Amino acid sequence: MANPALVARQKFRNGVIYFLLSLWIAFSIFSFIWILYTSFKSNKELYAGVWSLPKMIHIENYEKAWNVVNLKRYFFNSVLVTFASIFFLTFICTPASYVLSRFKFRFSGFLNNLFIIGMGVPYQLLLIPLYKMFIGFGLNDSLFGLGVVYIALSIPFTTYLLSGFLRSLPSELEDSALVDGCSDFQTFWRIMFPLAQPGIVTAAIFNFIFLWNEYMLALVFIMKEQRRTISLGLYSIQSAMLFTADWVGLFAAVVIVMLPTVLLYVILSEKVMAGITLGAVKG
Repeated sequence: MANPALVARQKFRNGVIYFLLSLWIAFSIFSFIWILYTSFKSNKELYAGVWSLPKMIHIENYEKAWNVVNLKRYFFNSVLVTFASIFFLTFICTPASYVLSRFKFRFSGFLNNLFIIGMGVPYQLLLIPLYKMFIGFGLNDSLFGLGVVYIALSIPFTTYLLSGFLRSLPSELEDSALVDGCSDFQTFWRIMFPLAQPGIVTAAIFNFIFLWNEYMLALVFIMKEQRRTISLGLYSIQSAMLFTADWVGLFAAVVIVMLPTVLLYVILSEKVMAGITLGAVKG
């Protein structure tokens, strides 16, 4: 029989955790809604009442943020480098995760530990050697070079996450494929890769959130204004708005930056949770 005092303590702890999480969720939702409806105000309405609702929808705030301050260029730069990085990460890390999670060979344990160690290395420590290396290869100040950095630094986390998911798939699938005469490559491509889609989507969303909002690496490796990503562009917009006092335009730019991440997570949240829980339960 469970100890009543222990049960009461556990219920109290869970209640505190749920209360704090509820406060955080409420604050996050309120902040997003406030930024959203403030972006439709005029500057005059914003100064008259910070919390008041807009009397008229001012779409021109978004037009100004999209065209006048060159947010369009920053947005498409981020789309290009982020989706290209996720594409190559998927086709690099998924086969590597399959081999590390399904095959036992001499250095498999060492390689798995190496990826775990790689996750714990702060990328800020690598900025100086990476920058010198990229200058030597002529890759600095280019979206291609930035994408290479993104891919290299995201490989440990992506491989670790996909390994946990692929390890959860039943081994009978490989045995059946072997009986049918499939090679290891055919087994992976025709059977394991389609079944790994929830894990791949989960890894892609986590990578998207990190790469889309990444600032430090883009600041170091990108020099020219036309090659800036959206995080750098948002900072430059914020600096410009300090002189023009066009705060509603800044709020519109913030909404444009946040919207892809929010929409992607809302649309694919079920697949994300399925990928995490399946890998965690059976891994």
